[in-house]
Amino acid sequence: MENKLKIQIWSDIMCSFCYIGKRRLENAIHQFGHQDAIEIEWKSFQLDPNFVALEDDNLADHLAEKYRKDRDWAIESLENMTQNAANSGLEFHFEKAVMANSFHAHRLLHLAKEHQLGNELKELLFKAYLTDGEDVNNKETLTKLGIQIGLDAKAVAEVLNTNAFADKVQHDIQMAQKLGIQGVPFFVFDNKYAISGAQHEETFVKTLEKVWEEGQFESKITILNAPDADSCGIDGCN
Repeated sequence: MENKLKIQIWSDIMCSFCYIGKRRLENAIHQFGHQDAIEIEWKSFQLDPNFVALEDDNLADHLAEKYRKDRDWAIESLENMTQNAANSGLEFHFEKAVMANSFHAHRLLHLAKEHQLGNELKELLFKAYLTDGEDVNNKETLTKLGIQIGLDAKAVAEVLNTNAFADKVQHDIQMAQKLGIQGVPFFVFDNKYAISGAQHEETFVKTLEKVWEEGQFESKITILNAPDADSCGIDGCN
């Protein structure tokens, strides 16, 4: 019987590199050839937990102000990210992006995880924000996405109209702090090895093969690459 290889991923829906990293990992798993023996668990992380969106917010102006650059610089940065995404088969439309706080989306993800639908909801949330220009802090949007993956409408409403799973979101974030995670995406393979950032597919494939061949899982985590490569942290994306 094949071992179950568990991959835990800390990420934020508002992180463009997290979507790219998700797709690169999926492509690597396809190349790896043991898809049925791999379990993915999404962990909550917020790049800016205190963010409050204003009606006239847009991503280009936000980046320019954050990095004290001009708007042309910000637009060029977003265009480069869009091309980076396209290389992984993704379409980013930053001109439509609705800036939002991701806390409620993370809470809904924990409900989806209870029904083994976390990966499906994560995909729709990334697409909603980075491709379709939807507000992932909006209850109607979150309800639509939850029902779309098969969650019960009443269960979704109960989560969104209460503070359900807030403790689980905070627990994930505290766990990230204990592990020293400062940027996302951050991938932990069977609690043995970690990869920081949206690395190339080859890096993911080699890590999968290494963990699989060793077959003995340890609690100590060894980071296999520089922690600041292709990731988003509290100070922005690198």
